[in-house]
Amino acid sequence: MANLSPRRLLPLLSTPHKGGRSAMTCQFRCGNACAHDVANTSGNPYFGEVVEQALSRRGALRAGALGVLVAGAGLAGAAPAFADPGRPEAAGHRGGGLDFTPVPPNTDDKLTVPDGYRSSVVVRWGDPVLPDAPAFDFANQTADAQAKQFGYNCDFVTLFPMGRDRGLLWVNHEYSDENLMFRGYTGGAAATEEQIKIALAAHGGSVVEVEREHRSGEWKLVTRGRRRYNRRITATTPMRFTGPAAGSDLLKTAADPAGLKPLGMLNNCAGGTTPWDTVLTAEENFDQYFVNGDKVPAEQKPYVQRYTLTTGTPADNRRFDRVEERFDLAKHPNEANRFGWIVEIDPFDPDATPIKRTALGRFKHEAATTTLAKDGRLVVYMGDDSRFEYVYKFVSKERYRRGNDRHNRSLLDEGTLYVARFTGDSPAEEIDGSGKLPSDGAFDGAGEWIPLVSGNESHVEGMTAAEVLVYTRVAADKVGATKMDRPEDVERNPVTGAVYVALTNNTNRTPAQADEANPRSNNKHGHVLELVERRGDAAETTFAWSVPLVCGDPNDSGTYFAGFDKTKVSPISCPDNLAFDRDGNLWISTDGNKLGSHDGLFVMPVRGRDRGHVRQFLTVPVGAETCGPMITEDQRSVFVAVQHPGEVDGASPDKPASRWPDGDQPRPAVAVVWHARNKKIGS
Repeated sequence: MANLSPRRLLPLLSTPHKGGRSAMTCQFRCGNACAHDVANTSGNPYFGEVVEQALSRRGALRAGALGVLVAGAGLAGAAPAFADPGRPEAAGHRGGGLDFTPVPPNTDDKLTVPDGYRSSVVVRWGDPVLPDAPAFDFANQTADAQAKQFGYNCDFVTLFPMGRDRGLLWVNHEYSDENLMFRGYTGGAAATEEQIKIALAAHGGSVVEVEREHRSGEWKLVTRGRRRYNRRITATTPMRFTGPAAGSDLLKTAADPAGLKPLGMLNNCAGGTTPWDTVLTAEENFDQYFVNGDKVPAEQKPYVQRYTLTTGTPADNRRFDRVEERFDLAKHPNEANRFGWIVEIDPFDPDATPIKRTALGRFKHEAATTTLAKDGRLVVYMGDDSRFEYVYKFVSKERYRRGNDRHNRSLLDEGTLYVARFTGDSPAEEIDGSGKLPSDGAFDGAGEWIPLVSGNESHVEGMTAAEVLVYTRVAADKVGATKMDRPEDVERNPVTGAVYVALTNNTNRTPAQADEANPRSNNKHGHVLELVERRGDAAETTFAWSVPLVCGDPNDSGTYFAGFDKTKVSPISCPDNLAFDRDGNLWISTDGNKLGSHDGLFVMPVRGRDRGHVRQFLTVPVGAETCGPMITEDQRSVFVAVQHPGEVDGASPDKPASRWPDGDQPRPAVAVVWHARNKKIGS
């Protein structure tokens, strides 16, 4: 690449900027979670409180895992993400191969991509999904129409290929923003019943058939023919529970006395896929949809608090209980226990009942990334996206059998659920909350996966297996898991086997609570953690870890870009979703940029001399965040979900803050970016 002036191309942001999420986003996405008290009041130690113990046992714990670390250059020798050589992910390529002019930080109301690239919208809110869906009419929406149309805010995106230039696109619909969906909306108590039903239908997910114009590289919806795979999942779609907690008393309700048939899914954020080509979609901030959490039986109140369930009937609540009584916990206290799960959906069978897999635990799920251990067992990595929450993984009891679909679909029902405990290797006084590197030149250390439950056997004193799975946060508190800075997406590098965790931010962390894995107090910009399990085996229970990226303004001494020259990197804030290309480069989408620019998509090599060289690939429009991303197997296209465009305080349909994508009302959408000359993304 030409020796371009980074200060001209990549303006650095060295003065404070007002930014981050709007109050509107906080209200509709998570029920103003950050305005409430921290839910995790456990006595679990922070890193700094256990460093001396960590140092004394460092040798025994770290020896195996650190054998796969290459100092200063990333990782080598770890197993690829899928051990099955028949899957394309197992191949990988060496070298980063990145060569593009980064997009400068900006506040433009458009999707901005690098020179030489093209972009287009694939599908937007209200576009027909089912063949009999009506055309979108903003002024005349109905619940029946929305249940057949593309839902509202889109998040996790994945593509299931059906040949070279055709496939099924799965998209999560995380939440609705009624302020932008309806004129004159003033809250759930005053909303019409039809508006509430529209919002219920706008949640869930969509399966749509897409095709690529081979000559141009552009992906589009298939709008002709039967489109037999197209499907909408909503907040009222019949589902079923499987796994050890299915049928437990904690999941039983008046409408479902067997505790086996929940209705719908809510606030689906990130997700993953399985080796047998199904979707794993993660229910996140489900707590905000309920009312009267303070009126549950006394024995349930500690769990209501731990899961931050809504108390009373606040004015800004959507009031789903007005059309479906199950959302009133005073009447149906167990209904909230039926949300917060990983849901498996078969995109190739539009009649298949979605499955809530209880063996994966219940919390504010973010991500469900699968891989295979060296012995063939299935492993799933997950984060709990709240301040001071935990990182989890699940390891199946049985092994994956290629081609044996019936057997493989039982793997997620029996295994061991673990939670992570991290220890640092630096003296406590060297971790002062400023982000300054300790004397050994790295934020790093060792860790272990602590078992919580194996099938019907609980490993947590005083809790049954069903209780561990339904109240997983409480179980993790009891075993001393490490409190992290909002663990969001967790992804495994297909080339090296290293695992990466996006830690979005945590402004509640004080200097006394700073630790080596969360090295900054008032951590408004977030960081990325790199984890290498012993012998590179995803089933192992010990690991080494490091922090290659501490986000923020590169001019800030408290930022770190894996030792790369900070005058040559793009500013980055609030990492959210992660993805890898086949070369093993880490792609990072952001949510809540606090540097005064719009959110975007970035790429960072994690090996070699370019390790830590963060470059911005695109920015999204006013008020939006970047979700996804999903890079196609041939690396010719990258899909991104542009979530909540125009979600700016004071915005409304009569006063829109964004006109993206069509010049009228803002509409959340999935976009695709490709090279104008059909080269691989990033080249």
